[in-house]
Formats: sequence, C-alpha cells, structure tokens
Amino acid sequence: MVRGIGIDLCEISRMERMRMMTRFTERYFTPEEQAYIRSRGANAAQTMAGVFAAKEALAKALGTGIDFSLQEAEVVHDEQGCPGYRFHGSLAERTEGDAFWLSITHDAGVAAAVCIREGGVKNA
Repeated sequence: MVRGIGIDLCEISRMERMRMMTRFTERYFTPEEQAYIRSRGANAAQTMAGVFAAKEALAKALGTGIDFSLQEAEVVHDEQGCPGYRFHGSLAERTEGDAFWLSITHDAGVAAAVCIREGGVKNA
C-alpha cells in the first residue's frame, strides 16, 4: 500500500553556486554522497541537485517535512546506477518495514526527484 509520495525540483545552477560551500555540503550530504558528487566531474552540480531533490522528496513522502538529520537519509546507487535510499539512526528505525522507491532526472537546468513510500507497519 502506498503511504506517501513526494516530489521536488532543484535548479542545477543553485547547486553549482553552493557546491564549494563546505558548511552547506557537510550539512546536506553524507561523506559518501559528497564523494559520489565529486566523482561525477563536469556533472557534479547536476548530481548534487538530484541528490538534494531526492532528500526533499523523501521528506514529503514521509509527510513530516525535514524532521530528521539529513545525514540519516543517504542517496545511494546500485550497480546499474539506479538510485535508492539508505537510512541511518532514528530514521532507519522509524521507516523499518517500509519500502522506498526513488527516481531522479535532470533536464533544462533542473533536477527532479520522486519518492514513493510503500507498505510498512510502523507510523512515521
């Protein structure tokens, strides 16, 4: 059963400006996400915007807004490059039993992310 849906947009140019701001990147992105973003080279700002939008979409799918540490929600990619989430700390506990589906896209200077929260027996 679908328990929540979230969508978010992020301007890539905004992330291009924020990319070198250490305080911002350390607050919003885990060390692993930061390394992944840097590994994208010329597409780093595009990737950063997608990851940022994915976290915002997650907050909307949870129905709570960002009431969790941004370090507890990590955007990961499987062997084929498909995005997903890895949760840590209290966010992992409160989402136990739920499945989260993530899609990220980029076009015309904007990154977009959609998150679907499915199933589960625990309340958010």
